[in-house]
Amino acid sequence: MARRPLLFSLAVLLALLGLSGGLYAQMESGERGIAPLESAGTLEVTGIHVDVGAKDAQSARYAGWRIAQRQGFRALWASIHKRPGREAPNLPDSVLDGLVSSIIVDREQIGPNRYIADLGILFDRARSAQLLGVGGEVRRTVPMLLIPITVTAGSATSLEWRNGWQRAWAEFRTAQSPIDYVRVSGVSVDPLLVNAAQTRRPGRGWWRNIVDLYGAADILVAEVMVHRLFPGGPAEAKFIGRHGPDGDIVGGFTLRATDSNDMVRMMREGVSRMDQLFARAHAAGMMQRDPTLNIPEPPPVVEEEEAPETTAYQVLIYSPDALTYNYAYATLRVMPGIESVSPRNIAIGGVSTVSATVRGDFRPARSAMAARGWTVAVSGTTVRISNGPFRSGPAAPVQPQQPAPTGNSGGVPPGATP
Repeated sequence: MARRPLLFSLAVLLALLGLSGGLYAQMESGERGIAPLESAGTLEVTGIHVDVGAKDAQSARYAGWRIAQRQGFRALWASIHKRPGREAPNLPDSVLDGLVSSIIVDREQIGPNRYIADLGILFDRARSAQLLGVGGEVRRTVPMLLIPITVTAGSATSLEWRNGWQRAWAEFRTAQSPIDYVRVSGVSVDPLLVNAAQTRRPGRGWWRNIVDLYGAADILVAEVMVHRLFPGGPAEAKFIGRHGPDGDIVGGFTLRATDSNDMVRMMREGVSRMDQLFARAHAAGMMQRDPTLNIPEPPPVVEEEEAPETTAYQVLIYSPDALTYNYAYATLRVMPGIESVSPRNIAIGGVSTVSATVRGDFRPARSAMAARGWTVAVSGTTVRISNGPFRSGPAAPVQPQQPAPTGNSGGVPPGATP
């Protein structure tokens, strides 16, 4: 009796283990996909360092953000006009407050009367375009499908699970880039279609399908190979940019991270430098689109000619003997326009009846049979065929011809006695 509670406990334990395994599998499958940030309407400046003191922490933070707005506007103006930042116009803080869309805090330290932070400033493109001397959204390249590849410990991954390289590209603001990136989030079927294995496939048919599916026209591969001295320790990453379905190398560079906490900074810097690498290659004319990515034109539609209608004819063959009937029947079968011939009534020594299905009318067959010596008459859907003049009734036997009488009008052969 003591075994039943034990068996029941084991069953419950196994059920709980199975349930926990299912939940764990769901959690693992959910760790996929990072939606890229939409940055078409903003202009971004990053890497602004502020160190401000004030009477209290709130005042120091407020003053630090004001300083970051001023420095960000000068840096953005300088990068657009390719001139020193000191030549940028000095705008009052009230105007800058209306231009700034948001402030990104990368790192901050708040003390009782001091504020130290690394900030990023997002300016609204529509409101700041006139002051910065820039227009609306500009697309300088065709849409390019971006495939981020991470190689660690000899294993290459792309969108199979979330990683720092994919996140850095998803958080990258592309409004100021001359490259029109098409970034994939990694949800649904993305990991099956856009992965490291696909970048090594030369077949153009599959590439054309993928590019067309994501609304792109060309391909960019951003690859990073990470080498760690030990887990959690310093890391060295080699970044390589590739272009096109054949993975032509555009360029590369190397960055280093001091530890795991510094990996985020290294990946963000890698994205920024990779974008500059692609931009320089585009400006130099190195990224020409492969014409084999064009979808082939469909073959011209061949207009099918409407087949002429078929007509059933009743054919009467004047057949004095079997040889004449067989010859007429065989000749009728091979005439132009004749699709089928079938006998209905065979009357040797009289008139045989044959049914014929003709494509169009009977005129081509009539001309061909007349050329072979047959006499053919057509009346509506009735055809008469003969190897001589038409006769009514059974054909009369052919009599041998007699020599014509000569020299005597009385019809007596010469030399005969009357």
